[in-house]
Amino acid sequence: MPEAVGSAIATSKRDDVQYELDDRASAVTRAMGSAVGNARAFFGRRKGHKLRPRQAGLFETLLPRLAIDVAGPAPAELSALFAEPVRSVQLEIGFGGGEAMLAQAKAHPQIGFLGVEPFVNGMAKALAVIQAEGLRNVRLHFDDAVSLIAWLPDASLTRIDLIHPDPWPKRRHWKRRFVQDEMIERLARILCPGGELRFATDVADYAAWTLQRVIRSPHFDWVAQCADDWRDPWPGFIATRYHAKATRQQRSSCFFVFRKR
Repeated sequence: MPEAVGSAIATSKRDDVQYELDDRASAVTRAMGSAVGNARAFFGRRKGHKLRPRQAGLFETLLPRLAIDVAGPAPAELSALFAEPVRSVQLEIGFGGGEAMLAQAKAHPQIGFLGVEPFVNGMAKALAVIQAEGLRNVRLHFDDAVSLIAWLPDASLTRIDLIHPDPWPKRRHWKRRFVQDEMIERLARILCPGGELRFATDVADYAAWTLQRVIRSPHFDWVAQCADDWRDPWPGFIATRYHAKATRQQRSSCFFVFRKR
């Protein structure tokens, strides 16, 4: 394990339990071959290939009905955002084409899903599926996640998913990574006690980076008890196209689940 990673993990120790967590984080780093802010925009490219006319039309017709208005106050209960009653609300940050979020929304109509995606083509794909499936338990934020996170009420979410986020691999770009100490504090604010923060990546360096920062937070416990708990997907994990590509290219992924204290 590189000296810098070992040192960073060691500094996160808070008590006897923390020593055990740090050992587990170090094991993840070694197993994946790792080498290992401020409020800011975390997204990169906004648009790729040209949209088909039907896709472009959904930005004019469907997105305005599903977009979350963060300019006004948030409702006291987030369930008020949805056309049908929901018993809890979850958030996915950077949902890509929406495969995981929308599959969950279809399977769990009693749960409300908030999805953040600043990339035009990803949002277009999600809108097409929402229309085709007639989903009524999804609301969208077509922008950077920071403004939505600031808008959300305290303890209003039961789960936050961050699946294969942009790793910003160059050292000079690390400040652009979504996972930062300040962001972890903000996510802790909007998660209810017992709520889960789930993170998946195929980039060893980003895995180590994330573990270091979440482990040293006073708000979260890492639920893994053995290596298979982070090597294998969490129950119900839905593989995205990016995840399938990483698997085809024999890039191992890790799957972290942290529970809000």
